[in-house]
Formats: sequence, structure tokens, C-alpha cells
Amino acid sequence: MTLDSTWYTEQWSGQGSAISLKIRDKVHDERSPYQRIEIYETETFGTLMTLDGLVMVTDRDNFIYHEMMSHPALFTHPRPRRVLIIGGGDCGTLREVLKHPSVELAEQVELDERVTRVSERYFPELCASNGDPRAQLRFDDGIRWVARAQAGSYDVIIVDSTDPVGPAAGLFSEEFYRNCFRALGDRGILAGQSESPLFHPQLIRSMHQALRTAGFLDTAVLSFPQCTYPSGWWSATLACKDASLSGFRQEAVAEKTFPTRYYNLGVHTAAMATPEFLYELLL
Repeated sequence: MTLDSTWYTEQWSGQGSAISLKIRDKVHDERSPYQRIEIYETETFGTLMTLDGLVMVTDRDNFIYHEMMSHPALFTHPRPRRVLIIGGGDCGTLREVLKHPSVELAEQVELDERVTRVSERYFPELCASNGDPRAQLRFDDGIRWVARAQAGSYDVIIVDSTDPVGPAAGLFSEEFYRNCFRALGDRGILAGQSESPLFHPQLIRSMHQALRTAGFLDTAVLSFPQCTYPSGWWSATLACKDASLSGFRQEAVAEKTFPTRYYNLGVHTAAMATPEFLYELLL
């Protein structure tokens, strides 16, 4: 990350490319026990949060990521009632999950409490559902939490993690996926952010291999635009415990009772299409 008086720039390591956002002011800077948390006010992307110098969330485009990390998984499960979110400290994914009336419990397990507390101050719209009685905020190690979870205790697990480095690396391991498999009930669905199809195809391949080795019957890549993340093209990986991911509750999506800004029936269908280079890699 570089910063002059007017621009925030994140260089995308090893890719010979970068993103720059014009800033008005830096309004927050702290070092938590786990990472550096910075908040900027930008000219055209609203509020920006970075962790250790990497873009995490902006006002302008976060809705795409949060909607695609949550709604495809929940509409694929026949009746999601108990949802676990690993990470997701900005609480945007939690907000989207709680839009589903069938959800009775949404537990969010975030390692760094300061990310959530800073988000509550600077991204209040993302944290609007934190007080929902169905929401439970846990500040703990997500890997340990899943390892200790009772068998069959969740319908959907969403891994809303940072890049697979440092403490987050274990969230991409076969051992972690085995524990998720055990913690999921019948027809259980796992969704995990899986980086850029263009920049990180080998990571996506290793995730699918690890998920299948851990016992998941079917896996799929769900891709979507995310202009402030490396390459501008992002993905989530879906895995199903004991059914196919080829079907989802299309009628429920078409008649959903809550608003979205990006996700809809056509987007869900299109996002499941696998580009040829990625399809060949995943064979």
C-alpha cells in the first residue's frame, strides 16, 4: 500500500497492477492485537476500510460481495434456520443473512473484535442488524469454534475471510473443511470466499480438491464483479454436503420478500456458469 496526500493505492502483489482511490481524509488508524485497521473517506467510493493496507470494504461496492456471499448459499439450502458466519467482522454478510425469514440463529465468529467495533462506528448501515435477537456475535477463533461445534448444528456455514495468509490460512485447509462437514446437518451448504478466478485459479482448484477430500459431494464456483478487489473479478466457492448444487429455490428467489441491489434470479443463474479455463482446471 502507498499513500500520498490525495490517493490511496494498493499494489496487487505479483500481478503488476494496482488500484487507486482518491481520498479526502484519513479518519481512523489503530493497531489491534491482530492487524492494522485504517478508515479513509474517499471522493467517489465513500468510506473505505483497509486491514494491513489491503482494501476490505467500501460504501460503494460492498453490496455485491455481501449479497453474493450470503443469498446463493441460503437459497440453495431447502430451509436454512441455523447459520454460522466465520469472519465477516464488518457485519455486512450478517445483515444479508438475517433478511431471510427462515433464519432462527445467525452466529458470527470473528477473531478481531476491533474490526466489528470500528465498523459499527464507520459503517453503521452494515451493522444495522447487529441488535437482531437472532444474531449472536462471538469474538473467537473460527477454526477452533468449528472444531468444537456439535455435529449437525448448522444448515449453512459462510466463511467470510480475508486472504489465505496469517491466521486466515487455516480457513482454507482440508482439516477445517472436515470440521465444517461434520458441523453441517443434512443438505448442509458451505460458502467461502475464494479470491479472483483470474489471479488465483490455483487457490480455487486447491479449495475444491480439499472440499471434496473432506467429504463434500458437490462444489461450484460462483463469480461476480468486485472492482476494489484484485483484478476486479471475485468468487465464492460453494460446497454441498449430500446433494447437488445444480438446483436452488428459484421460485423463492423470484418472489423474495426483501430488497437486494445486485442479487436476483438471473444473477444467481449466471454466476454459476464456469469459464472454460476454470472448468478445465477443476476437472
